[in-house]
Amino acid sequence: MRAPDGTPTRSLLLLHGILGSGANLRTIARRFVQARPDWAAVLVDLRRHGASLEASGPDTLAQAAEDVASLARSLEAPARAVLAHSFGGKVALQWLATERAGLEHAFVVDSTPGARVDARGSESTVRVVEMLDALPYPFASREAFVKAVQEQDPRPAIAPWLAMSLRRGDDGFRFGPPIPSIRALLASYFASDLWGVVEAPPEGTSLHFVIGERSGVLDEADRARLDALASRQPGRVTVDRLPTDHWVHAEDPEGLVRVMLARMG
Repeated sequence: MRAPDGTPTRSLLLLHGILGSGANLRTIARRFVQARPDWAAVLVDLRRHGASLEASGPDTLAQAAEDVASLARSLEAPARAVLAHSFGGKVALQWLATERAGLEHAFVVDSTPGARVDARGSESTVRVVEMLDALPYPFASREAFVKAVQEQDPRPAIAPWLAMSLRRGDDGFRFGPPIPSIRALLASYFASDLWGVVEAPPEGTSLHFVIGERSGVLDEADRARLDALASRQPGRVTVDRLPTDHWVHAEDPEGLVRVMLARMG
């Protein structure tokens, strides 16, 4: 994505959370390139999501990061920044830990760098995966899928969001991302500890953490640790809080873009 009259010389990659797709971050991408027409925005579908359902290789955080690195290497306008939400945030940190060069800015949006083998802070995501696995596929229509999800999870935004990932086959509609792969990706996400790259970011890269104040993904210990790092490494590690729950990009897109533009200078 680029501004109508833009001539981008560098790219921002946008990485979504588990069960989502690059389209979830379209509003952020559009507002960003309007403000910075010298940038292109690349909406990435992570492995087993969106247009990347058939991605080869193991379903691990490391492989997801390598997928992103491979895409970045192919871009005409080189990748110089990444904005990544939740699961995507940890993919971005893994990418930084592996590549350690090239990015000027990495925005990690409501994602914990640490291991959480008990899935603490992400219990609702685990419940959604269990619910998706138990649904009676196939469905005759999108509406039938939405109704079935709403009977299990009455939160108004969940069913329409999940319906964005439906795929139509000869026998009806099924959820696109394969649940065994989603489980494997989540297990890798929960098992991975990437505080090391946060404590020692690659030379030339600034790490920007954006936290939803009402979200439970980062606990008090995580937040205190990030604040301490930001105090010790001003400019290289920053922390911003927005008055949202976990879905920062959907709940406060203006605030998120404002943080991005301010931190990028």
